[in-house]
Amino acid sequence: MSINRRQALTKIIGISTAAAGVTLMGTSAFAATDEQGNFRLALGDKLKYVPLDAMATAKLAYETGGGCMHQVFHSLVTMLANSSSADAAKFASIPTAIAAYGGAGIAGQGTVCGNMNATGMLVNILDDINGQNAAVIGAAFRYYETTELPLSSAEFIAGIGSTEEKTAKVGKSSIANSVLCHSSISNWSKASGFSFSEKGERCYRLSASIAYHLVELLNRAYAGEDIAALPESKPSEDAQNCQSCHGATSTMGSAASVKTDMECTVCHTGHFN
Repeated sequence: MSINRRQALTKIIGISTAAAGVTLMGTSAFAATDEQGNFRLALGDKLKYVPLDAMATAKLAYETGGGCMHQVFHSLVTMLANSSSADAAKFASIPTAIAAYGGAGIAGQGTVCGNMNATGMLVNILDDINGQNAAVIGAAFRYYETTELPLSSAEFIAGIGSTEEKTAKVGKSSIANSVLCHSSISNWSKASGFSFSEKGERCYRLSASIAYHLVELLNRAYAGEDIAALPESKPSEDAQNCQSCHGATSTMGSAASVKTDMECTVCHTGHFN
């Protein structure tokens, strides 16, 4: 009697789990599909990006809710699911609710901002965009660190479906100087006079702002622009100075080896202060 590949795999799994005294449940190790043949995103899968409407994506992020990471991830995945991408149906299969954990710096821990967490999560599953995927992430992170956010022009406010009346709940935009939620919220609180508990409208608009800029970067990369060559995509001068001694592959004397492009002096005062 002959057996096919699936039957053989089933027998191997059955033997292995019986020997271990455990029950193993799972789908095929050879394809990103379940037993019914439905696509399931697997490690290493890359899906095709196509240019999106930045303002429409920002509006969806603003309207979505569920925390900043969910807003950005859900809006881009949903827009791609409804796009002309050859992988639109695969984007539609992604359960975007998994991104909800990232709100307020990962479940309120104040660590990496959920907007940036979502940026990495989204770009990681995109097929190569003219070799610019990593550069897009870097440029998005530097933008978040150095730009006065959320965007506050009348055009942007109207485009996302907000109102000038709600602007009073935002107070002032601010510069995060970091990719950490803690720094971002603290600097906004200092500028606006509002507390963390009053961040609602500000953070809705912030997620819309990041979704907007991320789409812009992805569209520019898709069009062939060299994102990595942009001055704004590189670490700050201070961070580059730190890297000259605290490198990833070599260091100055007994200096610690460090791998990061994020702002250094927000937390580290340097050696001469």
